[in-house]
Amino acid sequence: MKTIVSVIGKDAVGIISKVSAICFECNANIVDITQSVLQDMFVMVMLTEIKDLNCSFTDFSEKMKQLGKENNLDIRVMHEDIFNSMHRI
Repeated sequence: MKTIVSVIGKDAVGIISKVSAICFECNANIVDITQSVLQDMFVMVMLTEIKDLNCSFTDFSEKMKQLGKENNLDIRVMHEDIFNSMHRI
């Protein structure tokens, strides 16, 4: 099972490190990552593998949401099932 983690906010040092630290803490494997800075806005999309997660998906998502609040970032975690359902005919 996979998730998409999206991060948007004002650019600052350490954003990738902080998000990656939560992935490490929860045993979510980062499969792919893309990021860029558009003027002073940081934008990142991360694909993570969560089959070996050591906490619930809800806890993982809440930790990311809390990190976003603490750092004035919009961090969203979407389970791959959402994407599969959206594209099913």
